[in-house]
Amino acid sequence: MIHRFTEFVRNNGLFSKDSRVLLTVSGGIDSVVMADLFSRSGFIFGIAHCNFGLRGRESNADEEFTRKLSERFKVPFYTKRFDTNEYSALHRISVQMAARELRYQWFEEIRSSLKFDCIATAHHLDDQAETFLINLIRGTGISGLHGILPIKGFVVRPLLFCYREDIISYATENGIRYREDSSNLQDKYLRNKIRHKIIPQLVEINPEFRKTLNSEIAILRGWEKVGRKKIIRKSAMLTKKQKGTTVVDLTALKKTSAPELYAWEILSSFGFNPDAVNGILGLSAKNSGKTFLSHTHRVVMNRNSLLIMPLGIIKDDAGRLISEKTKRISKPLGIKISTIDYRKNEIIPAGREFASLDYDKLKFPLEIRKWKPGDSFHPFGMKGKKKVSDLLIDEKVSLPGKEQTYILCSSGKIAWVIGRRIDQRFSITSKTIKILRLKTI
Repeated sequence: MIHRFTEFVRNNGLFSKDSRVLLTVSGGIDSVVMADLFSRSGFIFGIAHCNFGLRGRESNADEEFTRKLSERFKVPFYTKRFDTNEYSALHRISVQMAARELRYQWFEEIRSSLKFDCIATAHHLDDQAETFLINLIRGTGISGLHGILPIKGFVVRPLLFCYREDIISYATENGIRYREDSSNLQDKYLRNKIRHKIIPQLVEINPEFRKTLNSEIAILRGWEKVGRKKIIRKSAMLTKKQKGTTVVDLTALKKTSAPELYAWEILSSFGFNPDAVNGILGLSAKNSGKTFLSHTHRVVMNRNSLLIMPLGIIKDDAGRLISEKTKRISKPLGIKISTIDYRKNEIIPAGREFASLDYDKLKFPLEIRKWKPGDSFHPFGMKGKKKVSDLLIDEKVSLPGKEQTYILCSSGKIAWVIGRRIDQRFSITSKTIKILRLKTI
């Protein structure tokens, strides 16, 4: 077992003899055996233990056991207690997901602050099979079916060469003591249901199921490596960035040889699940304005394109006042402001990013805010009033574009639909003496 362990570490380049490795040890058989293998192999390591406070005295006993284990190995010991239930409620996630986020955040804090080279977890080949089935049930695309990788970022899995039965045999042969986690016996968690109910039935059908599945995972991983470069390259050709928004050419996407595959590659990275991806892929130009939400992003259908943007982009409705002394603002959008004397034959800058207004027609402070339904103004070069909403429709502005449209107001009157059109009432005439010039930046 020790020889297979060191061979796996070396062949996969997980770490070297000089590396400082932070072991994540719960006190259970897997992580305790991992610590024993590290000690017997002469690697440099420390032990980190999370007390999630979910099992009362049992959790505290696990912490004490792990502390004594580190003393026996004569290695540094780090422990932290978490209010997991509070974190779960605050972030509206499951207790399991809360525990996962808390522990990996803390492990990374230790690694970076105390200069450990990597973090080792005790995942083994049975975890590999369980994770594969969990991802298959939930739906994650091919990236979720390649199993647990031996190394990902600063996290290494040095036990991915052995099965649980190998770990149990090693612990028995070497008289290794460990803690039993009572929650591992409960079937209320999906992983435990798969471990206790589904896998035994699959093993009954095929006694070599675990080995067969891990062989298939290795093949899938190879296919993914070969195909991913092409998928990434083609996906990049279907998208472009515009001011924090990802624009997807839906027409071109649907003409590819595998639109579902490319749609998943693009959209899953923004938090969209398979059902949402299929729904989005079924959109057409007549569905313009249709919106899908993930936890972090939203997709808006805009004619023959998909617009993907962080939810935060559409949440900032805060306005801003501009005094006569203001020279520049950065929120809610960037604008450079200057005042100049008007001379005849003055060249007025063209371009939608500019607005040149008659200074004396304005009343300070000016206000910048998002437009609202019912807002109207007198567009420069046109007769009469026009609703801002009608201007945006005429200019075929997308829904996200509409939501990000701001106006500059003087005493409640619109002086500039920013980036689009100034108001006739504040335009420069032959009687103008001073100009207020604004430029979006």
